[in-house]
Amino acid sequence: MAFRCQRDSYAREFTTTVVSCRPAELQTEGSKGNKDVLSGFQVVLEDTLLFPEGGGQPDDHGTINGISVLRVTRRGAEADHFTQTPLAPGTEVHVQVDWERRFDHMQQHSGQHLITAVADHLFGLKTTSWELGRLRSVIELDSPSVTVEQVAAIEQSVNEKIRDRLPVNVRELSLDDPEVEQVRGRGLPDDHAGPIRVVTIKNVDSNMCCGTHVIKILGTEKGKKNKTNLIFLAGNRVLKWMERSYGTEKALTTLLKCGAEDHVEAVKKLQNSTKLLQKNNLNLLRDLAVHIAHSLRNSPDWGGVVTLHRKEGDSEFMNIIANEIGSEDTLLFLTVGDEKGAGLFLLAGPAEAVETLGPRVAEVLEGKGAGKKGRFQGKATKMSRRAEAQVLLQDYIGTQSAEGKMNNIKFTIFTIKGDKLK
Repeated sequence: MAFRCQRDSYAREFTTTVVSCRPAELQTEGSKGNKDVLSGFQVVLEDTLLFPEGGGQPDDHGTINGISVLRVTRRGAEADHFTQTPLAPGTEVHVQVDWERRFDHMQQHSGQHLITAVADHLFGLKTTSWELGRLRSVIELDSPSVTVEQVAAIEQSVNEKIRDRLPVNVRELSLDDPEVEQVRGRGLPDDHAGPIRVVTIKNVDSNMCCGTHVIKILGTEKGKKNKTNLIFLAGNRVLKWMERSYGTEKALTTLLKCGAEDHVEAVKKLQNSTKLLQKNNLNLLRDLAVHIAHSLRNSPDWGGVVTLHRKEGDSEFMNIIANEIGSEDTLLFLTVGDEKGAGLFLLAGPAEAVETLGPRVAEVLEGKGAGKKGRFQGKATKMSRRAEAQVLLQDYIGTQSAEGKMNNIKFTIFTIKGDKLK
């Protein structure tokens, strides 16, 4: 059967009767991407105003007697409405549709029909599938590539037909109607029941469709094997896209201090300047690392266990220091990053000591790391626990000294302020 939502796409509310209600579960995606399972009920109505997902179009949102419907799916000739509150069979209920979502879907789906027909008519580009996304919609074309000129021609023709205000008509045909063979479509679901719903855009397209009906083509991107995805917006989405684009343009004009026509060139200049500054900064950081290593080696406090922290730096910075020092009789604990946030660490020195202490230091700093041949390095989430890591090193050295394995060990802590050792 064709549901009320398909017979009258502009209807926003109506009254019907509950046919059945059974316990069910619904799997949803949580805020962090994890799967959540909701307990509730599948409610079947005599007829429905809420479109069940199908034909590339998502389901409608809405309410039944004020109760939110979280999912609508088709099951043969019936539609299941998932709610978290039961509704008794035989109860007369008031159904309302989320009109903003419905009308948006109508515009996108009608736009898809129009683009599909024009692409086929002008260039023989067949639609193999399509997706109505939350922010943009995608038509998959049976071609490995589509030229910029073809995209422009399709968009121009589509918008001309929209300006001509071509009527969109909906008819129902029986399965044995000879006209069915003349209608474009990708086949019917295995559990289809009842008449076939046909949407016709006058003089443009006639297509089997179960969706609800009423263009800026953004471009193309590579799709599946030998396919091209055509990205488009229709109806109010075009206006919202233009509003966002204009807002971005105004913000960039203020930030870059130039007109919109010069934005790209201004960003390119900024990128080049940033790359040069990053290169110069990297060279200075390397020079500083060598200087620090030599200063540490020449310090009267050198030897035993040396810990050093610098707010600015990276793994290369710490490894240069370790390489320049290159002493296997000294335990070197280096850290870079925010003293109260996240950062990087490196432990270098006698292989046996590093192998034992490295994982324990990572655990204290609530981080992860790996190492070999007298060097262990990784990422830390709690640099504020550096003092605890230093105590761990002190305790280890103390134990080793008591056992006569490491004698006369000094423990020296350095910090860098203004690129000077303190």
